[in-house]
Amino acid sequence: MASEAEKQKLKIPEKRKTEDNEQIKDLKKASAKLETKALKAKRPGFTDERYQETSYYTENGLRKVYPYYFTFTTFTKGRWVGEKILDIFSKEFRAHPAEEYERCIQTGTLTVNFEKVPIDYRLKHNDLLANIVHRHEVPVTCQPITIVHMDEDIVVVNKPASIPVHPCGRYRHNTVVFILAKEFNLKNLRTIHRLDRLTSGLLLFGRSPKKARQMEQQIRNRQVEKEYICRVEGVFPDGVVECKEPIEVVSYKIGVCKVSQKGKDCTTTFQKLSQNGKTSVVLCKPLTGRMHQIRVHLQYLGYPILNDPLYNHEVFGPVKGRAGDIGGKSDDELIRDLINIHNAENWLGIDCDSDLSLFKNTKDETDLESLSSDQTFAVHHSDDDAGVNSRETTPPVEPVQPPVAASNKPEQCTTNAVSAAAIALPNPVTNVDLALASDKVVIDKHCYECKVHYRDPKPKDLVMYLHAWKYKGPGWEYETELPSWAQTNWEDSEAIVDKVVD
Repeated sequence: MASEAEKQKLKIPEKRKTEDNEQIKDLKKASAKLETKALKAKRPGFTDERYQETSYYTENGLRKVYPYYFTFTTFTKGRWVGEKILDIFSKEFRAHPAEEYERCIQTGTLTVNFEKVPIDYRLKHNDLLANIVHRHEVPVTCQPITIVHMDEDIVVVNKPASIPVHPCGRYRHNTVVFILAKEFNLKNLRTIHRLDRLTSGLLLFGRSPKKARQMEQQIRNRQVEKEYICRVEGVFPDGVVECKEPIEVVSYKIGVCKVSQKGKDCTTTFQKLSQNGKTSVVLCKPLTGRMHQIRVHLQYLGYPILNDPLYNHEVFGPVKGRAGDIGGKSDDELIRDLINIHNAENWLGIDCDSDLSLFKNTKDETDLESLSSDQTFAVHHSDDDAGVNSRETTPPVEPVQPPVAASNKPEQCTTNAVSAAAIALPNPVTNVDLALASDKVVIDKHCYECKVHYRDPKPKDLVMYLHAWKYKGPGWEYETELPSWAQTNWEDSEAIVDKVVD
């Protein structure tokens, strides 16, 4: 028989094993709590305080936002540790001169761990930098976001061009999720897929995490058939045209792609629906979901979208990228030229890399696969899946309260139009002023934006002739009406020339 001492020896490992298991469980619980907290922190809004930061008004056919205060945050990056806070902002964040950052630090609007620090403060690991800014948003169209279908699991809308899906860069309240929350009381919607800002059409949201995951899985497994409509330059060939050219991301930072044998496999089929001798309406079916897939494949075929500000441009060479010919430019040269043209013409689709943010880093080439949770912005783009989540906190200032009373605003500028097929909606809240209300405008004497008068965007700045028309999955199908530019009787006089005008 084993001695008592030997029995004890046999028990010890089992005891330690139990203790180790308990420790592992505790660590997992703690980790789960931290992950949940981090996810909540990264959510782009979804609190009443955030929705009520400001309100809307309409002017010149545009939805505008009253300026408001907001706090941007970011954690200290490794290369900043030990450096003086003023030196870092002066060198890496060039949206403002060093004197402006010095003023922000001294007045306490730029803080470390939400505490005021001296200008010679040296940054430490995990320091949280927060900067309160007076935020001016970019106008968008006042065309309505219409409800195509809604039930207890899903909300399907028809998104007008010019409105981003999620808060990003210079857009926050002028986004689909904020407008739906503020005017339809549809809050905490889960994104199933996304659309580029200039693209219009079908947008699906889950009303529960379970439904969102289910629909996302269907898209990932290619169980969802997607049909887009676009108007292209030239007379498109007859019959079904298939393009299987691989697409490579040239730069995630500025969101630009090209056909390249080093790229990822993808397939799009195209079929002409009508033509007027100069332009064609084309049905597009992307069988994969690569970034800017439809636009890049049409560019490659030599029939770019008529008013595509990016892929229908001589920056891609004399033939504008047809058959992959970008004028012999290297990737670095193409990126350089794109950024230069963006600065001159202000058209490149990098809305989510805002100069307004005091945490915009002009040096980093953001790569999706290298993004970490402490970065201020995470970028993702594709033809039907483009958007940005920003790490934001509610500013410690008194928000401007939106008006509650209804107003007799014109029908074309409302956001509560609902299709006959939709189920009953919650009563929409009207909080769009017919014109600028001067008593709601807060002027900040230190705000550069308050001192500059910007021109309103022109119609060509608000729409690209690409529309998400039909989505069909297992047991469900949704579609929208065709936009005016896709009609067979559309006049050339409405066309926007492919050359961007200053």
